[in-house]
Amino acid sequence: MTTDAADTAALDRALERLAATERLLIALDFDGTLSPIVPRPEEARALPEADEALQALVATPDTTVVLVSGRSMASLEHVSGSPAHVLLVGSHGAEVKDDDGVHVELDDDERGRREALHRALESAVADHDGVWVEGKPAGFAVHTRRASDEVASAARAAARSAVEGIDGLTEREGKGVLEFAVKATSKGDSVRTLRESTGATAVLFAGDDVTDEDGFAVLGEGDLGLKVGPGETAAAYRVDDPAAVASLLARLAALRAAR
Repeated sequence: MTTDAADTAALDRALERLAATERLLIALDFDGTLSPIVPRPEEARALPEADEALQALVATPDTTVVLVSGRSMASLEHVSGSPAHVLLVGSHGAEVKDDDGVHVELDDDERGRREALHRALESAVADHDGVWVEGKPAGFAVHTRRASDEVASAARAAARSAVEGIDGLTEREGKGVLEFAVKATSKGDSVRTLRESTGATAVLFAGDDVTDEDGFAVLGEGDLGLKVGPGETAAAYRVDDPAAVASLLARLAALRAAR
């Protein structure tokens, strides 16, 4: 699962401790964590082995599995297939899907700023080939994955310049995407809320992007932060790719089922 034998042994011991906890919360990013990164975001799908591991985990007692994504809820539902008994959190925590449906709340000021944000971004990137704007309930994302490096850099600069006059925006930059939101939420907020609502005694949080660092930052003793792929991170452990994540989740499911 990791490139170093000592790291692999340490991670396996951490999984054994996690499997033994009373109430376990497993919070997972989707793109780059369960699914490989693909040129067309709408075509992303979790690896079959990852889907199997998720279902094995939700079948174990006192275990809650949540997908925590920067995608809008509609997009997350589409690419994930809304796996049975897996909770969904979209837009970095701005959207939550539970038994009563999907929830997102904006006040009049936030709705007005969102409309202004939309106009500014659409105008700013209109002439940049391979760049498009995706609407989200609490803001918008400028996607540059299909653009050349030069065009992507210019589009990001144009977008930032265009929104300078709009107060109270939260900006996040990820792999091939620059997002602006009128409501400040993060994956860290989501992990804290989910821990409280589920009564979790330990948390596994896994992600591959810079936006996942907010989730790693709120983990404590007894939790497990898992960084997928390269890059600086606050996570204690690292694996190479989604295939390694699927293998780790399957191992955790087996350990928890046998406890």
